[in-house]
Amino acid sequence: MKKPEVNINYRVVVPLVLIFVILTLVFPRSAKFAYDYRKGSPWTHETLLAQFDFPILKTEEQIREERSKNKSVVIPYYRYRKDVVDNSLKAAGSLDLGGYSSIRPQVVSSLENIYSHGVVTDEGVKLDKGEDPTSAVVYIQKDKRAAKRPASEVYKEADARAKLLSDVSAKHTKFNVDSVLRATRVYDLITPNLEYDSRTTDLVNSESSPRLSTTQGFVSAGQLIVSEGEIVTSEIAQILDSYKVEYENNMGYGGPKILFWLGNALLALVLTLLFFLVIYFLNKRIFSDTRRFWYLVLVFLIAVLTTMIVNKFAPKFMYMVPFTLTALYLEAFFKNKMNLPICVVSFMPLLIFPANGVPLFVMFTVASVVAVFAFKFFNQGWQQFITAVIVFISLLVTYFAFRFIGMVSDDPYQALLFMFIGSMLNVAGYPLIYLFEKMFGLVSNSRLRELCDTNNPLLRELERKAPGTFQHSLQVMNMADAAARAIEANSLLVRAGALYHDIGKMLNPTCFIENDSLSGNGPHYHDGLSPKESAAAIIKHVPDGVELARENNLPELIIDFIRTHHGTSNTRYFYNKYLNEGGDPTDADCFFYKGVKPRSKEQVILMLCDSIEAAARTLKDNSPETFSEFVENIVEGKIIIGQLDEADISIRQLNLVKEVLKGYLSQMYHERVVYPTRTN
Repeated sequence: MKKPEVNINYRVVVPLVLIFVILTLVFPRSAKFAYDYRKGSPWTHETLLAQFDFPILKTEEQIREERSKNKSVVIPYYRYRKDVVDNSLKAAGSLDLGGYSSIRPQVVSSLENIYSHGVVTDEGVKLDKGEDPTSAVVYIQKDKRAAKRPASEVYKEADARAKLLSDVSAKHTKFNVDSVLRATRVYDLITPNLEYDSRTTDLVNSESSPRLSTTQGFVSAGQLIVSEGEIVTSEIAQILDSYKVEYENNMGYGGPKILFWLGNALLALVLTLLFFLVIYFLNKRIFSDTRRFWYLVLVFLIAVLTTMIVNKFAPKFMYMVPFTLTALYLEAFFKNKMNLPICVVSFMPLLIFPANGVPLFVMFTVASVVAVFAFKFFNQGWQQFITAVIVFISLLVTYFAFRFIGMVSDDPYQALLFMFIGSMLNVAGYPLIYLFEKMFGLVSNSRLRELCDTNNPLLRELERKAPGTFQHSLQVMNMADAAARAIEANSLLVRAGALYHDIGKMLNPTCFIENDSLSGNGPHYHDGLSPKESAAAIIKHVPDGVELARENNLPELIIDFIRTHHGTSNTRYFYNKYLNEGGDPTDADCFFYKGVKPRSKEQVILMLCDSIEAAARTLKDNSPETFSEFVENIVEGKIIIGQLDEADISIRQLNLVKEVLKGYLSQMYHERVVYPTRTN
């Protein structure tokens, strides 16, 4: 077995330098507030004085309460009807008052005054239920200008009549003015001159309701904010929050710029180094696979850049970012032991830059672990929404845990909405996996699951044309799966490779002994053929399989299993027959496969399982000792002829594979009880 060599060359260094440069450039250009505090806990830093003037910002709860209160009070909008006023005054001037014409001037004057305030119907001004009439106001549009006026100054029709009676009675006390006004129908001249406009009322109030002040009070430079050891109350926390916002938005970094850039560069170097070390210690062979390494770089940069962009331009939307896609994008191409460490490094900017970084980091780390676990069970079609709901619940639980201990104080309704949207975005964003497959030439676990579905048309065709080969492939798949799990190889990959490794046999199925039943009672395929002709027919199933796989758009990763499952070994039966018949050993090249020796663990496992499953059918004894010796001989034979020389598998792993295969054969070919027959 060949020990894999990993060279840290320019193909590794260039992506790392790229990460370092990008991180250095995207890290914030302004300083972050250097104090940590929590409401209800003591202030553990030195006494803090305001370095500059700043306004005290209202909390989300205060703004929400004011907005709700503002929405509950609707100011009605009325239009001043000048035509109504003119008609009424004109009628008053020409009204026949008989012997009481002396009251006409007082009637006209009173009507002008009343209409200047405005008259509405006896139902009154349209106020909200429970609103205090003494403090209510209305909009009145007159001469293309709208002005606010206290609702108490506007007359109802009945109040306007009472006002008219009062004004006229004050000048004429010698007769019953009320009777005169009724008899001469003066009261009928009073009609509403304010017309309610419901459409404009809705429009005006919808535009004015958001105009709320976001500040309350002011703190001057030099004013005490909090003393050392003082308990951080709600009021102090609100002032500190306001000071923090003003500091980070406007103060910036006051020291030498070179030091600030150096700090950013050092942080970028640390994250880049962590990214490198995680890969180096967990699976350094990735450095030799340029496509997989660049894919890791891309996923890492997507997570980091998303954090920086959202934090800079829309920090309140941080809950909506589907960070758990990072874990799902990694799960698609890598083992679980690689996923979490890469996620942790990718999420580290959350710890450094956002205001509530610690809760965000923990929430999305927990959600990522949950997402990978849930995705193993719910990954097909609509089932992905189940995974999204499970992710949302994990975010919900973690969020409220931090809220209960006072580490988050934002609007919970908004946070829950954003978390739910972000969880659903996992479903929308996951199909990008198929784009990444094309970009990097990789094969995702989702694609492998699809290939392992025995309802696949190509496998259905194999079952129909070469049923014996299909059953052989299923047995090899089960054996290989057990062996792969034992050494933590990619079991999905080896299952897919096992199902397709012999598809070339369907082009000439009767050539192979497992499909011998297709010949019926006729002559066997190899009857009358020379050993060379038989060997050539058998060896041809490898190039046939490669061609067939390409015609059906199978990934190169699967095609590699077709090339390597026989390696460069020979067709032993016909090779030995050729030699026994006096054949020339120097002219035996046609008996050897022109394939490729296996390199990966998965390819080694398939080669061994393929040989063992086929040869195990010839065993007569089913004892554990027989199986043990049989497996040892098969594996030793592959080693002797050099088939494992280039394989990335250790002696320890090979021994584990052998033990698993011995146990598998014992279970598959165990002794059975002979049932007695009835004698009477």
